Amino acid sequence: MRVCLLILLLLAANGVFAQKFEYDVTFHGLGDNREFQSQVANSQTILGERTSFAVGTTLDENHQIRVGLSHLFEFGSNIEEQKPILTAYYHYANDEQKEFYFGSFPRMDLIDFPLALITDTLLYYRPNIQGFYGRYNWDWGHQNGFVDWTSRQTDTRRETFMAGFSGEIRHANFFFQNYITLFHFAGTAIHGAESRVSDDLGMIFFVGSDLDQLLSLQKSYVRAGIFSSKYRERGLTDGYVDSNSFMAQLYGESKYFALRSTLNVGDGHNIMNGDRFYDVDSYWRTDVIWKFINSRYVEGRFNLSFHLVDGGTLDQSQQLAIIYKFGN
Repeated sequence: MRVCLLILLLLAANGVFAQKFEYDVTFHGLGDNREFQSQVANSQTILGERTSFAVGTTLDENHQIRVGLSHLFEFGSNIEEQKPILTAYYHYANDEQKEFYFGSFPRMDLIDFPLALITDTLLYYRPNIQGFYGRYNWDWGHQNGFVDWTSRQTDTRRETFMAGFSGEIRHANFFFQNYITLFHFAGTAIHGAESRVSDDLGMIFFVGSDLDQLLSLQKSYVRAGIFSSKYRERGLTDGYVDSNSFMAQLYGESKYFALRSTLNVGDGHNIMNGDRFYDVDSYWRTDVIWKFINSRYVEGRFNLSFHLVDGGTLDQSQQLAIIYKFGN
C-alpha cells in the first residue's frame, strides 16, 4: 500500500511539474574503517552506498519543490535493514542573497560544521535535515541557521531536536567564524529515571587568515579560537557542566591532495552529536586527503587520518568516498 501511494504521489507530482520537470540524483559510495586502540571512540567498519533521488520543478525562478527518496544499503546486510528516508522540501533562493529550505532536505553541501559539533557519521545515517534552514549573504560575509527535528515525544519516544548557527565575516584575507549547536534530548511522556532530560550547547569561534597567496595553493588557511560547551543531565549533574578549550587548524589543498591538521587542548567536552575524540583533554587529528577522482560529476576522495589522544595513544582511520551527482 505504501509503495502504491508513493507511486501515485510521484505520478501526481509529475503531472503538476509537467511545465518544467527537474530531477536530482546522488550516489554516495562510502567506506569508513576505524581502528581505535584508545577506546575513546568505537572501532568499526562501515561499507556501503546511499542512493538519493528527487523530482520537482522551479516556479518563478525562485521557488523549488522536490519529492524523492534516499536509501542506505550497507554491504553484507539485507536491503530492508535500513528504511528509505523521505525527501520532500520547498527551497527559496533570491539573487544569491537569501536562501530558505523547509521540509526534509539533504544536509550534504549545505551544513559544514567542525566535527567536534557534528560528527561525520550523521551524513551516513541521518543524511536529511528535517525542519528548516535559512541563509543570508552580505558582501562581507554570511550567516545561516537550521533546526533539525528528530523525534516527537510519545509514551515510548523521546523528544529530540538539534539547532545550529554558523557564519563568517571577512576583511581582505582575514576572517572571523562562528559555529553554534544546541541539542535537546527530552524524556518520554511517561517519566522515569531512564529518560532524564539532557541538553548540550557547543560554541566554536575562530579568527584566521587565508594563505593562498603565500603557499600558492588552490585553498589554504590557518585559524584558531575557543571551543566552549555546556552540558547538563537533569537530576544527575549539579546544573550545567562548563568546558573550555583552545582549538587551532591548518588546511592546505592542491588539485589532487589536501592536508588538514586540527589541535584541541583544554577541557574535554560532552557534545552528543559531536566526535567522541573531543571528550578528552588533548586531541590532535591530522588528515591526509587524496582526491583521486576530480571531474564535473564525480568526486572521489581517500582520507588517511591520524588521531593522537591525550598525547599518548596514536589511533588511525581511513575514509573512502565516491560521490556522483547529476540532474537538470
